[in-house]
Amino acid sequence: MRALIQRVSQATVWNNGKRLSCIGKGLLIFVGIGTDDEEQDIGYLCRKIVQLRVFDDAGGIMNLPLSDVNGELLVVSQFTLHASTKKGNRPSYIRAARPEIAIPLYERFCHELAQLSGRAVQTGEFGADMQVEMINDGPVTIWIDSKNRE
Repeated sequence: MRALIQRVSQATVWNNGKRLSCIGKGLLIFVGIGTDDEEQDIGYLCRKIVQLRVFDDAGGIMNLPLSDVNGELLVVSQFTLHASTKKGNRPSYIRAARPEIAIPLYERFCHELAQLSGRAVQTGEFGADMQVEMINDGPVTIWIDSKNRE
């Protein structure tokens, strides 16, 4: 399971001109679910995200987690995080899980993230053609892959 996490001052997800979700200061999390992902990947990623100290303290040092700044969460599914570009110029998505596997894991990820963070999790719409607007604060962008824990 892969997550691309961006510290944002605001983010909005749209579909066909309709606003699906909107947050202020917090984390915009793009999550990609792979063919070999399991429940343990969800727990690992959610714990890392909740404990991630990427918000500035009074001294201007990234030292605070989401909970200390009363931040919000927005999760957007993104199968393209599993793109392989080793051969040719057209990405292959063979490592991305099919919807029948990915949807339950995505829903469980959002639920677990809400439980661990103690906050509501805003979402996009799984599998939809979404437009995401955001203001990356910093910029701060973090990549976490649950298969690379060492």
